[in-house]
Amino acid sequence: MELKQLHYFMEVAKREHISEAAADLHVAQSAISRQIANLEAELGVKLFVREGRNIKLTPIGAIFFDHTKTAMKAIEHATKQVEEYLDPDRGQIRIGFPTSLANHSLPTVISSFKNQHPNVDFHLRQGSYQYLIDSVKKREIDLAFLGPVPREDPDIDSHILFTENISALIPDNHPLAERDQLLLSDLKNDSFVLFPEGYILRDIAMNACKQAGFTPNVSSEGVDLDAIKGLVSAGMGVTLLPDSTFYNSTPRFTVKLPIQVPEVKRTVGIISPKNRELAPSEKVFYQFVRDFFDRLQSYQ
Repeated sequence: MELKQLHYFMEVAKREHISEAAADLHVAQSAISRQIANLEAELGVKLFVREGRNIKLTPIGAIFFDHTKTAMKAIEHATKQVEEYLDPDRGQIRIGFPTSLANHSLPTVISSFKNQHPNVDFHLRQGSYQYLIDSVKKREIDLAFLGPVPREDPDIDSHILFTENISALIPDNHPLAERDQLLLSDLKNDSFVLFPEGYILRDIAMNACKQAGFTPNVSSEGVDLDAIKGLVSAGMGVTLLPDSTFYNSTPRFTVKLPIQVPEVKRTVGIISPKNRELAPSEKVFYQFVRDFFDRLQSYQ
């Protein structure tokens, strides 16, 4: 069994079409067909069946595909380890991040790192909370920034970088807009603008309101921070957001107020997989991130 065979098999399985795989790989269709046939002969099973002009994985082919994906990722990681062992300042790091860290925290730390390590490349991927955790476990990304930090996952190493407050954002014509702070229960009769179900910031807001003794009336939803802030600016309701999302400024026609009771906070940190060792460039970046935020906290 050769790596080339496995590579051809993966491409055909993903596209379900030999000619498309051949075009993408820049090889003849006959070469791919021959390698697939050799692989099937060596395994003693049929990996594909023809359906019209396409081909699809057999049940055993689908099982083999899943294991091959894992094996190829391990080989890619091993190759990366060797390359970066020779020169750790020339690696590529795949970083996952949530929308709530995209405006300030992530760009700041990556920019600072690039000043010291200009030849390290980054592949950045934005995603939801559970998606980022799963992607780290599956080796689809190397590290991820998250808030709050998962603490009880046996497959994840977590490190808290900082803790921040969650504040209320209300329209500037709201009856409470002149206050310096508020009780969350003061907003129990308001309409709320939150992320949809399944988003961690929605869970944080819902749990905070539950602590304050009420269930919020969610009248509007937005899938990104700008949409939620815009809806509040338009007077559609109030919301709860982490303080780091207000770094540049508070949106027009809104007021940000600290929440006195209950105390609403979230941790923000970085996660890495427990089941593999970080590549050299990943280790350098991981330690840089920890040191960067340690220094930042000491200044504050």
